[in-house]
Amino acid sequence: MNDQQAVKAISAAPATAGAPGHTSEYLTFSLGSEEYGIDILKVQEIRGYEKPTAIANAPAFIKGVVNLRGTIVPVVDMRIKFSLGKAEYDQFTVVIILNVAGRVVGMVVDGVSDVMQLAADQVRAVPEFSGAFDTQYITGLGTVGERMLILVDIEKLMSASDMALMEQTLQ
Repeated sequence: MNDQQAVKAISAAPATAGAPGHTSEYLTFSLGSEEYGIDILKVQEIRGYEKPTAIANAPAFIKGVVNLRGTIVPVVDMRIKFSLGKAEYDQFTVVIILNVAGRVVGMVVDGVSDVMQLAADQVRAVPEFSGAFDTQYITGLGTVGERMLILVDIEKLMSASDMALMEQTLQ
């Protein structure tokens, strides 16, 4: 699916809440060989990757800022944030523009797949990892056939401390 198809799919997707017995919709994206899903209601738009303007002394995962129709948007590289190795930017790399905690944020990912509906019985709890690493931002594991999606709570991922860090960086 290309960027334009993904945007059309998002626009055409009916908004459904995650109430029990209902389906929830997720935008699926890839980072390396893994697939992730975020709540479609947090997505504002999908754009092709363009090199952001770097900000001095910003953490490595904050690639910089872009001007989105007059709004300065910080851009976070998820591959770096998740410690998934060196980020490679190509024609499939996209920036998902999100509305998180009243702030517009760009999230760089390797590519977007589609919009997927998951019923409550298709979402499994996150296994316990005995504190080996932080899983608080993972809401569950979605399964559709042989596909498994790591469902991410983008509000928790872009935690208050990260958002405060972005605010400080932009000042």
